[in-house]
Parts: sequence; C-alpha cells; structure tokens
Amino acid sequence: MAVAASSVAFAAAAQAEVKIGFIGGFTGPIESLTPPIFDGARLAVAQINEQGGILGGQELAMPNADTTCSDASAASNAADRMVNTENVTAIVGALCTGATVAAANSAAIPGGVVMVSPASTAPAVTELDDNDLVFRTVPSDAYQGQILAKLMLEKGFDEVAVTYVNNDYGQGLADAFTTAFEDGGGTVAENLAHEDGRADYRSELGSLSSSGAQTLVVLAYADGSGQTILRQAYESGAFTQYAGADGMVGDSLVGAVGADALEGMIATRPGSPELPGTEIFNQAAQEAGFDPSAVFAAQAYDAAFLLALAIEQNGNAEREGLSEALRSVSSAPGETILPGEWEKAVELIAAGEEINYEGASGRHEFDDSGDVPGVVLEMAVEGGTFVGKGLIQD
Repeated sequence: MAVAASSVAFAAAAQAEVKIGFIGGFTGPIESLTPPIFDGARLAVAQINEQGGILGGQELAMPNADTTCSDASAASNAADRMVNTENVTAIVGALCTGATVAAANSAAIPGGVVMVSPASTAPAVTELDDNDLVFRTVPSDAYQGQILAKLMLEKGFDEVAVTYVNNDYGQGLADAFTTAFEDGGGTVAENLAHEDGRADYRSELGSLSSSGAQTLVVLAYADGSGQTILRQAYESGAFTQYAGADGMVGDSLVGAVGADALEGMIATRPGSPELPGTEIFNQAAQEAGFDPSAVFAAQAYDAAFLLALAIEQNGNAEREGLSEALRSVSSAPGETILPGEWEKAVELIAAGEEINYEGASGRHEFDDSGDVPGVVLEMAVEGGTFVGKGLIQD
C-alpha cells in the first residue's frame, strides 16, 4: 500500500500545473483584434513548457474567459471564474479598459491576484486603488493622445471633428488628444461622445459635419461603433480624411468599410522599440503562425512571460508576494533576459542572481502605478491594409 500511495503521489506531482489566466474580448467590438493578442500570450506559455516548465518542471496552463470588452458584468464573471474557480496565480488581461477595471475591482483585487493588461490604455487604469496588483505593458492614452495630436498637426491638419466611444477608453483618449491638439494650435470644431453598439450614427455625423471640419477623428473600436461610423461617414461624403487610434487598427475595419473609403486613413498604436527582443519575438511569432505586428500581440507575450518569471522568482504558485517579484524581474539591475530565454532565467534565479527582462515590446520599468513608458507607431491605410510608417518620438 505504501508503494501504491507513493505512485499516486508521484503521478499527481507529475501532472501538477501552474495557471496564468487570460481574459479578453473574444466577442464584441474587438473580437477580430483579440485572437493574435491571445496567440502572443500563448506563445510565451508554449516556450516555457518546451524549456522544462515552471517551478521545477510543472506545466504552465492558460485558461481563458470572454469579457466581451463592453459588458462589465461579463468581465466581472470572467475574472471571478479565473480567480475563484480556475484558481489562477495571475491574469493576463483584460484588454478593454472598462473590462480591466471591472475585473480588477470585482475579483482580482479582492482575491489578491496580479493582473497585467497588454491593451488597456486609458488613464483610468492608473487611478485604480489596486494594492499594487494591476499593471500594464502598454503606455497610457495620456501619451498616445498627445502623440496622435502631434502627428496630425505635423501633417498640416489644423481643424478636426472628434467622436469617441462613451467609456473610459474613449473619454480618456479624447481628452488627451483634444488638449494636445488645441495646445498645439489646432481647432477641435466638434467633440462628441457616442454610445457603442448602435446601428445608426447619422444624427451624430450630422452634428460633426455641420462643424465644417473636413477631418474626422474616430476614437472607438474596429468591430464596434468605429466601423459603423466610418462606413456611414463615407456614405455621407461629408469628410475627406479619417484618423483613429489603436482600437481602430485592424484590417477587419478596412474590409468592412472598404479599402477605397479608408485609403490614407491615419492612426496610431503602441509600438515596439528597436531592441534585440523585438526581432526574436517577430521570428518566433511567425514560426508559431501569427502576425507579430498585430496590435498588442507583443505586449501580451511580455505580460505572460513577465508573470511566469515573477512566479519563478517568487518560488511558488501562491499569489502573495507576486507583485514584488514582478517588479524585481522587470527592472535593473540584473542579467538581461530576452524573449524565449526561459531556461537561462530559471538557472539564474536558482543561483540567486537578479534578472532584468527586456521584452518583445520594450523595457518594462513599472512606475508606482504599474504603468510603463512606451513608444507609439504611426499607421496608415495603404493598398487595403494598415501599414506601419515608423515610430514617433515625443
């Protein structure tokens, strides 16, 4: 019986796993953007398991749940399942800011679970009372809005009309853009909120076009209101130029509205600086079968890899102490760890050495609020697809 008991214990140990959850908008207004983001996180998990697993050879698993992006109840339920049913150690996500705030407040913060969002860009994330549990690998829209305004002013656009989705993401981005655009000498002729999920925005478009502005800035989602507004704006013939930010950067948008309609559209999205980790990730992503340039894919990879490093540094799959470990593995000093260098990191941690992860989307030196500095990439629709035009320096 003792031998049998030992065999059972060994089998249980061999099957042990550590869980990092993923919550994102698999349905809803960013459903076409979510799959490559999830692929980015899963690539990190696959590499870790291929290189011996985590915490002495345990399998790293990534259960996932749908927040829908726009439904706070769905986001809360997704986080609750991860925290209280799946019993994850940490969470990658959410993606949309409202979902991240809802998930954090309802389940993650009460459960002591660290969240790292690869896509929630609104300033509202900075303001969370989160007990140092909510981080992100993407810069705040307080920065992206300024850069979008700078880009448009430099391109000679001095008057625009703005419409934004009426949530934390849209409001925060619109506020940052409007302030910077007007401070730079531009005129925002109309600044109008709209509700997501409607079939008709012609009334709003009438107000926007009556301002006289020929350029329409749409700060919304590619599979939601942003798509409908651009299609109806093009049909109206009221505007000659369109612009947007990261939530609009998806080729599904171009396919739905029409390549001719959006040719020359200007946009911005968080980018990746030219660091060694960027090219390593790009090659690994291509080999894994997804587009490394997909919006937030690199940031999701970094979120997952960083959380795994923090768990290894913490020495167990418990939640306590993980935020401190996350700050440790992401900051100097320490031996540089690049994307995919899991075995190297494990050996250094085991030897008591400090490590410093430099990721696919940049260096993640988290500030007191869990925010990171970042770079912004200029995008434009050319030949029926969004293409990168280069990083924009502040």
